[in-house]
Amino acid sequence: MIHSLFLINSSGDIFLEKHWKSVVSRSVCDYFFEAQERATEAENVPPVIPTPHHYLLSVYRHKIFFVAVVQTEVPPLFVIEFLHRVVDTFQDYFGVCSEPVIKDNVVVVYEVLEEMLDNGFPLATESNILKELIKPPTILRTVVNTITGSTNVGDQLPTGQLSVVPWRRTGVKYTNNEAYFDVIEEIDAIIDKS
Repeated sequence: MIHSLFLINSSGDIFLEKHWKSVVSRSVCDYFFEAQERATEAENVPPVIPTPHHYLLSVYRHKIFFVAVVQTEVPPLFVIEFLHRVVDTFQDYFGVCSEPVIKDNVVVVYEVLEEMLDNGFPLATESNILKELIKPPTILRTVVNTITGSTNVGDQLPTGQLSVVPWRRTGVKYTNNEAYFDVIEEIDAIIDKS
C-alpha cells in the first residue's frame, strides 16, 4: 500500500524519508513541488497528486508536509487518516511535532514508523500500544542508551494490542465498578384544548 513517506518542510527541503516496500526516488517529489508552486498557500496544495507511476497523498500540519507515495489505487482517505495518526503520534511522543524535534529524535521516529506500518500496511497506530513497544525519549533514557548501547525498544510485547478496546491497556483494575448514566426522557404529543 504505502511505499514511502517523505517529510518536507515549508521551504521545500526533504528532511526525512522512510521506505517500506521499495525505495522510491526523491525525484517523485518534483510533482509535489510543482503543485506546491501553483498553490497560493501551503494549505491549498491538493491532497492527492497523480503522477505517471505513483500517487502522492499529502497532509500539511505544523509547517511540515507529510507525503505518502503509493503505487496502486487505494482509498485516499485511508492514507490521509494514517498520515494524521503519524502526526498525532509524534506530537504525543515528543510534545510538539516540528522539524527540529523530529531531527533530534530521528532514531525514535524511524522506530515508531517501522512499528506503525508493516510492509506498507498500517499495523499499530494507537499511542498506548506504541509507547509499550518503543519507550518515549527522555534525557535520562538517552544518556543511559548512549552509555549502555541499548535502544528504546521495550522488553515485552504490549498486552493491549489484541484487546477489544485498543487504546486501553489490558489488566487495568479499578477500586470501584461504577457507571453513571444520564436518563433524558422526551415526550412528543399533540394536545388540544380539551
